[in-house]
Amino acid sequence: MKILYSLTVFLFLNFIYLLPTNAQVLNASFEDWSGNNPTAWTTIDSGISLNQEGALKKDGSYSARITVNTPTQSNTDFLQTITVNPGQTYTFSAWVYHTEGGVRARLYVDGYRNYSNPSQLNQWQQLTFEYTPSSSNIEVGFRFYDVSGFDGSEVVYIDNFEPATSSGGGGGDTGGGCTDVALTLTADNYASETSWVIKDANGTTLHSGSNYSNNTTYNEIFCLDDGNYSFVINDSYGDGICCSYGNGSYSLTSEGNTLGSGGAFSSSETVNFTIGSSDPGNGGGGDYYNSASGLSGYALKTELHNIIKGHNSQGYNAIWTFYSANELDYYYENDGTILDIYSEKPGGSDSYSYTKSSDQCGNYSGEGSCYNREHSFPRSWFGGTVEPMNSDVHHIFATDGYVNSKRASYPYGEVSSASYVSSNGSKLGSSVSGYNGTVFEPIDEFKGDLARAAFYMATRYQNVIAGWENNSSYSDAILDGSSNKVFENWTLDLLISWHNNDPVSAKEIARNEAAFAHQGNRNPFVDHPEYVSSIWGSGSSARTLNETSFTTSYEQEQLTVEHGITDPVNVVVFDASGRKLIEYTSEADQSPVTELSVLLEPNSLYIVKVFTKDKMMSKKLVIME
Repeated sequence: MKILYSLTVFLFLNFIYLLPTNAQVLNASFEDWSGNNPTAWTTIDSGISLNQEGALKKDGSYSARITVNTPTQSNTDFLQTITVNPGQTYTFSAWVYHTEGGVRARLYVDGYRNYSNPSQLNQWQQLTFEYTPSSSNIEVGFRFYDVSGFDGSEVVYIDNFEPATSSGGGGGDTGGGCTDVALTLTADNYASETSWVIKDANGTTLHSGSNYSNNTTYNEIFCLDDGNYSFVINDSYGDGICCSYGNGSYSLTSEGNTLGSGGAFSSSETVNFTIGSSDPGNGGGGDYYNSASGLSGYALKTELHNIIKGHNSQGYNAIWTFYSANELDYYYENDGTILDIYSEKPGGSDSYSYTKSSDQCGNYSGEGSCYNREHSFPRSWFGGTVEPMNSDVHHIFATDGYVNSKRASYPYGEVSSASYVSSNGSKLGSSVSGYNGTVFEPIDEFKGDLARAAFYMATRYQNVIAGWENNSSYSDAILDGSSNKVFENWTLDLLISWHNNDPVSAKEIARNEAAFAHQGNRNPFVDHPEYVSSIWGSGSSARTLNETSFTTSYEQEQLTVEHGITDPVNVVVFDASGRKLIEYTSEADQSPVTELSVLLEPNSLYIVKVFTKDKMMSKKLVIME
């Protein structure tokens, strides 16, 4: 019996020994302190000092308040040693909160890894790193780096250092086995009513949030494996987070693409998204238009209708939120004001500008009073406030309220004699030819945008548009009563001309991506401008998008773009939000390599676009350290 007992104990102890070791950061939420030192954190360099912080924390009762007192990076380590199982993959994460922006925090996991973004002030951001250790003991923690603006002493807060075991092998950063998804949430005046979850395809809750403070912005980052997910945001009172009691909003993004955004909903709103599939746009680079491959004429149009029909209408009020997130000027003045197509002056200073949300109409007495929602395909043409047409953002643009009222429900056209001219040159007056009535003519910069919106309407609503001809005298002037050709000859000729002469721009591409995230369908004529000629003939822009036709390199704040083009070229760099950082334009023949002096932050996503007279190329760029 004694031998059996001893054998049992021996086997039990060996079983315990052979169990996988789970990485466990001790005192990871900084709840336990001895004086000014958090317990278990054994390396605290002389260049930093610590204090227990109870007011500003991510979770729990406390966080660590770290004061960086030196620009000497090697004197700022904050570490502890943990036990891990060699060969097992772990995901390490921690939260960082910046107050001034003169210091970067760098995650340490058996080596120096990802940086925080010091420009994200007064909000929590998460750093993650997936790693497969080769030894049983590793160090984890942070090192702090001074950046421009460091004044010799700066406070950074950290909290919730959480390793989590994951399957599989290999090592690398979060881009290796999963994809970062970022949530930006701005609470309204009643933040306690707001909560959200992210669920996988099986309905399992992976991430969630609640207990927010009023009128405060939060940032969360998750690393998700390839698959299908749903983001659900809830408001317990049933009035959403915008715009009755504050201007709350949310935005869910990944790799520079907006997966979903909004704020004006009732009790809840759901965004379904996929990680790991190809971008459906990119001029045919994904599988969104696969079923239309090889088709032409009205057969192509019908298949495009089948692809884009059945989008998720978000309601008319949600357009305000869409504008606040996506209808902003990062292309002309680059000032983040509302991009109003009836007042924007591409070649000079605008006569007035609008601040998102606060300058919504409202009453107006003239130009410059407020902005509103312009149905480029007027409501009266499709029968009034009928969904989903009434809230379809693909044809509804932000415009000055007064100029919008001048346009009224008149068709777009070219003016021979103007009775009214807006501050940017948009005109109302008699038509040049093809139609004897009054028309409204936008400036050349936006004619292609509006033409492609009209082609979208003809395709998306192919199943009902034949019945719209007699809804008003103006719809009768535009529409021919068919479901295939749709437009009268004079309108079709005009739209094709505008489409050809004003090709798809970076602004339009970004708006199409945002609309896809907002309501779940795309404008095919932005993704594939050549579809216009394939369906309606008369020649069309063959402007294409190629993701791999040029290379980039970055060193010492110098971006080299090797595009191989010696004709006039336009090179533009955008950050992940669509903000234009720098633009280079050559009107004459030039070198096939363009050099740009620009400061790009490490571990951040950028988009480089190269434009020529007949082509647009795009490439994603991440600067790694």
